[in-house]
Amino acid sequence: MTELSTIYKLALVTFICFIKACSSSSSCPVLECWFIQGKTGRGGGLTGATSQEKSLLHIRTDAHSHTAKSQQAPSDINPDRVYSITDPAATLCHRSLNPPRGSVEKPQCEINPFSPQTSDLKWVAPLTDSGLSPIYLEADWFSTSLQGLNKQVAISTIMRAPTATKEHNVILSVTSKTVSVQSRLGVPVLLDCGFWVDSSSPLSGSGFAVEWRYQFRGDGRLVLAYDGKTDRLADAREKGATLDFEGLHEKGNASLILQEAEVRHSGMYICSVYLPHIVAQVTLELEVVEPPSVSIYPSTLPLAVQGQTLTAQCDASGFAPLSLELSWEFRGIDGKSRPLGSGSVTGHRQAWDGTYSQSSRLELDTTKLDLGRGGEVICVAVHLGGKRQASVTLNVIGFSTPSIEDSMGMVGVALFLYGLIKFVSWTFTSSDVAGQQDKKDK
Repeated sequence: MTELSTIYKLALVTFICFIKACSSSSSCPVLECWFIQGKTGRGGGLTGATSQEKSLLHIRTDAHSHTAKSQQAPSDINPDRVYSITDPAATLCHRSLNPPRGSVEKPQCEINPFSPQTSDLKWVAPLTDSGLSPIYLEADWFSTSLQGLNKQVAISTIMRAPTATKEHNVILSVTSKTVSVQSRLGVPVLLDCGFWVDSSSPLSGSGFAVEWRYQFRGDGRLVLAYDGKTDRLADAREKGATLDFEGLHEKGNASLILQEAEVRHSGMYICSVYLPHIVAQVTLELEVVEPPSVSIYPSTLPLAVQGQTLTAQCDASGFAPLSLELSWEFRGIDGKSRPLGSGSVTGHRQAWDGTYSQSSRLELDTTKLDLGRGGEVICVAVHLGGKRQASVTLNVIGFSTPSIEDSMGMVGVALFLYGLIKFVSWTFTSSDVAGQQDKKDK
């Protein structure tokens, strides 16, 4: 009885494991990719032109699990471009790579032939200092570059397949979950980058290297480079940039930490992870966004007389990036607002910290604008970092169109004056009559 119970438990455990394996495999997507490669010229070199074909990547986490590759490929895809890919880390099974059925939006995917080679970079060269090219490299190598829906994830992998087969194994994968980052000025920034290496690969035991580079409008520079084999940072390192070295060695966390965001940090960042002879990289975008501070000069407008022209200046400062829209509004005592235009806008000025400032000058001609008894003059700045505004109070006297309240007030004053005059007149008249009567009596 005990033996039957043990057998039953083992069978149950096996069944559960099988279900988990199947569900894990089935959760991985079938990726539609573009297979891109350069065309070869007569001399054997690349001509610069490229060709692209549709391809399918059937992802699985276990080389022995069932895949859907046996299903017939779509008519518009060459059967030679249908691949089975084993990814033990399940990096390619990210939910953003598997959109709902019938979805118009698709993840971006590209696959290219890859050629393993050595590198002359100081922080990479020690990985191949033996100078030997292992037989392991004699295979078909491919690289993939993927981006999930809504930029949830960016993935780059290096895959190996025995020559003339289409059974690929992921050897190195690099991932980022911060494909597009916005940051305020002066705060710490984390640019996510992680990597995974197939421990069964001969390339996994010879160390690694990490490199971060910056690019913006043709300008490029090295931010940080680290040789994991010798545990050394490159001398050329940007101030305020660092890594979590403990997490790097223990968990493959190659994220870049910028201790204090500056305007000059806005741009593209490339995280590259090197193993001997191979490299994978992902690209991230950082945008430092700082909203403007808005003020109006003078802070108190003088009392305006009907027909007078007043001048006000709005200053927006300390903002980044460059794009800004300045405009003016007038809000009357009745609470109604109306636009006054953008005024005379100056060009941008750049401060020492890279932020920008801009001004707008407004002329208020009370002969052309019906401002009533006054109200608020408002300067509005619309920026990527948010909407900001400042206001000053405007009082107008001698206006041409009195309000109902003013009219009623003037009528009240007139009635009061009329009553006062009548009272004084009656008082004097009564005094004269009394005086004349006294004279007659005498």
